[in-house]
Amino acid sequence: MVKALVAKIQEHLAQEVYPGASLALYRDGNWQEYYFGWADPDQNLPSQPGLVYDLASVSKVVVTGSLILQGVKSGALSLEESIQSRLPQFDHPHVRVVDLLTHTSGLDPFIPNRDNLNREELRQAMLHLQLRPEANYLYSDVNYILLGFFLEALYGKSLEELVVEQVLNPLQLLSTGYGPWPGAVPTLKGNHTGQVHDPKAQVLGPHTGSAGLFSNLEDLETYVLSQLDDESSYLDSIHGSDSANPRSMAWRREGDWLDHTGYTGTFILLNRKTKEAAIFLSNRTYWKDERAQWIQDRNELMDLIRQRTC
Repeated sequence: MVKALVAKIQEHLAQEVYPGASLALYRDGNWQEYYFGWADPDQNLPSQPGLVYDLASVSKVVVTGSLILQGVKSGALSLEESIQSRLPQFDHPHVRVVDLLTHTSGLDPFIPNRDNLNREELRQAMLHLQLRPEANYLYSDVNYILLGFFLEALYGKSLEELVVEQVLNPLQLLSTGYGPWPGAVPTLKGNHTGQVHDPKAQVLGPHTGSAGLFSNLEDLETYVLSQLDDESSYLDSIHGSDSANPRSMAWRREGDWLDHTGYTGTFILLNRKTKEAAIFLSNRTYWKDERAQWIQDRNELMDLIRQRTC
């Protein structure tokens, strides 16, 4: 029954959508792993167990979403809490944790001269973002970067320290952490520095709530099982004010499926009701960056998994 999904991945390989991929499917209490193509064609490195990938925006659920959920459970924070309560320099007192979590904050993500800003300048720009005319749903990394700043102010620790203490160490995720990550699968042909692909994460480093995390298939399997087994109703409830774009504690929701994707060619899908999940890791930016086409290609894979045709 995996034939349709495997055939689609092999079609992508032939079209050079990505050089290789690592896939894990969870069903009936078991993981099945599949490895395709090359992690790094230049180095003759095939896709294989243990490889560490740049997760890009999948970091939003593993880092920020997990820390927010832990904070809500412990009573350290409330979804209704104003961001300004912990970040007094932030310009908009009405913006709450849940607004950033669900990308319904109304913040305009445009930052003038962004690529020339250092870490402190970029931080200040985030605190003084303008508002759009309507606070409707708009997916943007600025929401999760601000949530990261909020968490650091709340706990008095860096985001990296928090995720190590509250997520990585408890789950024993030994191959997961902020970059640079030497030996990671390259997101660009010829670049073996292990530098994170996301430009804001390059500047903000381990203070980035939107991207910057590296991990492998094995660690993510453990993380996903923790989400499937979590008895909290927060993962199943819908948050935010935009019914057309339902979110569930950092995840996007489609029916009973929760998912999150990453710019570099990664995604996680999970269904807490049926106890099914999928993890897909690739470096689709290795040769080219055709984002619009990639979204179509990625959605084909995700639809096959949700429809259980795989």
